[in-house]
This record gives sequence, C-alpha cells and structure tokens, in this order.
Amino acid sequence: QVQLRESGGGLVQAGGSLRLSCADSGRTFSSYAMGWFRQAPGKEREFVAAFSWTGSRTDYADSVKGRFTISRDNAKNTVYLQMNSLKPEDTAVYYCAARSGGSWYERGSYDYWGQGTQVTVSS
Repeated sequence: QVQLRESGGGLVQAGGSLRLSCADSGRTFSSYAMGWFRQAPGKEREFVAAFSWTGSRTDYADSVKGRFTISRDNAKNTVYLQMNSLKPEDTAVYYCAARSGGSWYERGSYDYWGQGTQVTVSS
C-alpha cells in the first residue's frame, strides 16, 4: 500500500526557494506515477507537476514552468519538488500523489495522496 508523506514546506520571501519531499513508506513507489498538486485557500486543488508512467518524462503547469522541477530518487522511494523564484501566488498546501494510470493532470486519476505541506510566500 502506498503511504505518502510530504515535508519541506514553510515560510519564504518572494524570490526564494524551497524543496519539498514526498516519501513513500509503503515501498510501492516504483509501481506508480507520481505528481504534485496544490490548493490555495478558496480554490480547487490544481496540477503542478508530474512524471509519466515510466518516469522518463515530466510536465508542469504553465504557471510554474521554468521555476519548479520535479525529480525522484527511487532508491529512497522519494519524489521532490524544487521550487525557485517563488511568488506570493504560489502560496498553497502542496500535495504529492500517486496514480496507476489515467491523465497526468486530473485529480481523479490519482489513487493515493499525502496529507499536504503548507508553503507560504511573503511579498
């Protein structure tokens, strides 16, 4: 069973950087495609970044392209989200998620979710 736990959130000034981590203690990491979503107050949860099923390709929301990078360490069962040049509009709870198939971009495609980690970017 997949058990995801995010860490690395916090408060940062605009222009700063954070790296989020998502560890899978269920050790089924390699059987799923991983992604990151975020949810700001009063808004729906939205796609941020994800790997393809094989892990060979990545894609990003337009709002984060060129600033965020998704990566993974299979030996550690961990996926990362490096966030640079942060903006106040990046403030949200960030969630990692695992899917066994379906669209990269749709919440409904993801079978397992972490509890989320808060990222707050001050102006």
